Amino acid sequence: MTQPAAALAPSARIGHVHLKVADLERAIAFYADVLGFEVQARLGSEAAFLGADGYHHHIGLNTWRSKGGTPAPEGHTGLFHTALLYASRTDLATAVKRVIDAGFPVMGASDHGVSEAIYFNDPDGNGVELYCDRDPAEWPRHEDGSLQMYSRPLPLEQLLSEAR
Repeated sequence: MTQPAAALAPSARIGHVHLKVADLERAIAFYADVLGFEVQARLGSEAAFLGADGYHHHIGLNTWRSKGGTPAPEGHTGLFHTALLYASRTDLATAVKRVIDAGFPVMGASDHGVSEAIYFNDPDGNGVELYCDRDPAEWPRHEDGSLQMYSRPLPLEQLLSEAR
């Protein structure tokens, strides 16, 4: 693995994701009504900022260059998915059930060794991963101590049985 030219400051983290959407109200309905984010601020009918726990925004949504647009075609570069981390398997199962109940099909369910993840698309075709980490003491490792991540099928029905 190549070492970065300069180390990332220990306090740095990803602050938010800002998505181009075709229909602001439809996107708000998904991120607020289905996933549970709260609208913190709006810029008229062009943009909204949604957060959890009173944070100014974890997700930004805008139609500035995308109003009425279509999803990016396969085979093009861009955002693969936005990943939402849940604190527990029960919280993950509850969120996944809510998304399925809202009519969004599961695109994939994977056990990555370090985490369990379920994949959906939002109404604009943007990938969304809902996941929870396993305890770091359980993470699979190679003999040299490096992580041994993988993608194996995750039994979805077993996960959903834990939903509240």
